[in-house]
Amino acid sequence: MITWLDPHDPFPPVERALGPGSDAPGLLAASRELSAQRLLLAYRQGIFPWYAEGQPVLWWSTDPRMVLPPQALRVSSTFRKTLKRVLRDPDWEVRVDDDFIAVMQACAETPRDGQHGTWITEDIIAAYGALHRNGLAHCVETWYQGERAGGLYGVALGRMFYGESMFARRTDASKIALAALCAFLGNHGVAMIDCQQETDHLASLGASPIPRAEFAAHIRIATRQPDIVPWGFDKTVLQRWTQAQP
Repeated sequence: MITWLDPHDPFPPVERALGPGSDAPGLLAASRELSAQRLLLAYRQGIFPWYAEGQPVLWWSTDPRMVLPPQALRVSSTFRKTLKRVLRDPDWEVRVDDDFIAVMQACAETPRDGQHGTWITEDIIAAYGALHRNGLAHCVETWYQGERAGGLYGVALGRMFYGESMFARRTDASKIALAALCAFLGNHGVAMIDCQQETDHLASLGASPIPRAEFAAHIRIATRQPDIVPWGFDKTVLQRWTQAQP
């Protein structure tokens, strides 16, 4: 039985989330409202929203938790060449926080295998947009010849980044944005990007599962660290990060 949350109710302990034998492993609670304040409370406890249009807001805390250390992103020899081309070719740009809402909308419009519709509803866009205006959510965008070709967005608290979604309109465009994010976060001492749920695609990028208890212990410390200010893109940081990858 999951918990129904009224507006001022605290989240239950994450250990109460439904277990692996249930129909919805990791489901913890449900609510009617979705606000920026509720999102912050959730992320600080290792909880995230995921639901479809017409459903109540469903709150999850999965066990295990999929995470990507910035240095673990897999960089093949082919992708390394792509990054070098992006860094030297003026047709390619990497921008940070150019248009957060446009990135969210592009993620919402991207078809996903086995998924009908999108969980990035207007309420989701409004709540994360409020976090962005307060400097707590960011996007990284890949541009090609003056058009947005790919990108990603997520929530940043202290020295913790919670990845939410990504999209690509050109080959490797979202992965370029992810490499830029990993270089930036690694340069600021971020040890872990939250990827939420296990998927083959995330595993192919270098993400791996860790126990929820380990994840919760990490974010208790990481989210209390000073926020990263300012956010931006520095080619030299990505160059050094690329050279350091095995």
